[in-house]
Amino acid sequence: MKKSTIWAIASVMGISFLSLLYLQTRYMQEVIDIRREQIEAVVTRSMAQAARDIEIDETQERLRKQSEVPKDFAHTQSLDDVEKKFANFHTSSGIPKAFLPENFNDSSTDEFKTKIREAYLYKKGLLDEVAYAALYKSSDQPLARRVVNIDSKLKQAFINNGLRLSDDFTYHYVILNANGDTIVQCSDYDPQGSDNSFRQELFEHDPRPKMGVLYVHFPNMQKYIFLSVRFIIPAILFTLVLLCMFVFTIYTIFRQKKLTEIKNDFINNMTHEFKTPISTISLAAQMLQDPSVTKSEDMLKHLSGIINDETKRLRFQVEKVLQMSMFDEKGGTFKRKEVDLNNLLKDVTDTFRLKVETNGGNLSAHLDAADTIAFVDQMHMTNVIFNLLDNAIKYKSADRKIELTIQSYNKGDKIYISIQDNGIGVKKEDLKKIFEKFYRSHTGNRHDVKGFGLGLAYVKKVIDYHKGNIHAESDYGRGTKFIISLPIIKKS
Repeated sequence: MKKSTIWAIASVMGISFLSLLYLQTRYMQEVIDIRREQIEAVVTRSMAQAARDIEIDETQERLRKQSEVPKDFAHTQSLDDVEKKFANFHTSSGIPKAFLPENFNDSSTDEFKTKIREAYLYKKGLLDEVAYAALYKSSDQPLARRVVNIDSKLKQAFINNGLRLSDDFTYHYVILNANGDTIVQCSDYDPQGSDNSFRQELFEHDPRPKMGVLYVHFPNMQKYIFLSVRFIIPAILFTLVLLCMFVFTIYTIFRQKKLTEIKNDFINNMTHEFKTPISTISLAAQMLQDPSVTKSEDMLKHLSGIINDETKRLRFQVEKVLQMSMFDEKGGTFKRKEVDLNNLLKDVTDTFRLKVETNGGNLSAHLDAADTIAFVDQMHMTNVIFNLLDNAIKYKSADRKIELTIQSYNKGDKIYISIQDNGIGVKKEDLKKIFEKFYRSHTGNRHDVKGFGLGLAYVKKVIDYHKGNIHAESDYGRGTKFIISLPIIKKS
């Protein structure tokens, strides 16, 4: 599948998942807003009901006291006198006799009756206003005494309006007077969150100095609203899980595609690396079998040398592949022992110097480390240094001679080994990938530099197994420096 096709599918699916997630979050937000508006409406209605109930209770109490029968009532009037007064209260016309003139009777004209009724209604209206003023007459009691039942009234109003209170969802209230002084507050009142409180005036028909203002706020309002819509959360979580799995799937697809490309590059490189020595061996064998070729002692020695060198080259390439396979499957086999790394570096330098000089270069060593004993596998560590030096030869610059420098020095409880060259260097974007298996700066069918891309991956694995660290520094076009750090055995 083409990369553009994968990107197109990934884009469509990604946009679909993000759109679904967006719609779910918008829906949840709208449900939360609706739920908040419902609770605010219930709270406002309940507070108004509680304020009205307090006023009604106060009015009823005042009327009860005003309508109490005097103690001497039974001595001044008999029960029959009271019943007679009430029996004569209304006439057949529905108007009290006290409002009727003396000349009024059932035979009066309709016009006269209408005028009498209008006069009665007018007087009744005046009496209603007087009664209304009496009902809403401001109390002389202090505000704290008048609102003593506010808590029970609020609870009852909340219950009547369907608001479920609990230990996790309760309210705090405070009552202030006209001057803003606190008159009453709940025992567990917490001023935090009071900025989002609900407001209700108490005794709003009273003069302003006798009025009160009730403030109620819910400390856990947000939590309560969130819990009321928690049924939406699993859907959002499942969508997020699907989105993560989709991203992981696309990542895996691209990774597999990259591995396929790397595998194809590896096969191309391996085919070329194997084909060249095989062709050389085959040509040497044909010359040995060709009767027309004079087989002198020098000729035989030369052909046998070619066959031997190319066979070693093939074996070296095969061993590289087998070494990486061994590391991947079994983690490698190490025979560690105490090794003097300065001596190891000296031996490798002496061996490799001839190859460098043959290529017209120079190899210098500055082994300045004082503590050099480390617990390592000598063979694998030797291969590590050889691989790094061999890389310097492979990636040499065409316009200047090779300059290689090996150094060793101590820092803390570690020994550092640096190998620096003046080759072509590594691009910054490639520097982080050079230790990946099969990775090469030149891939595909370009064979200006031979190899499988296994050398530095092998080096990294060996250093990691020795609990060490390796990193590269490079200035593209000017050279590369590899720095290895390994733990040392301190001298007692």
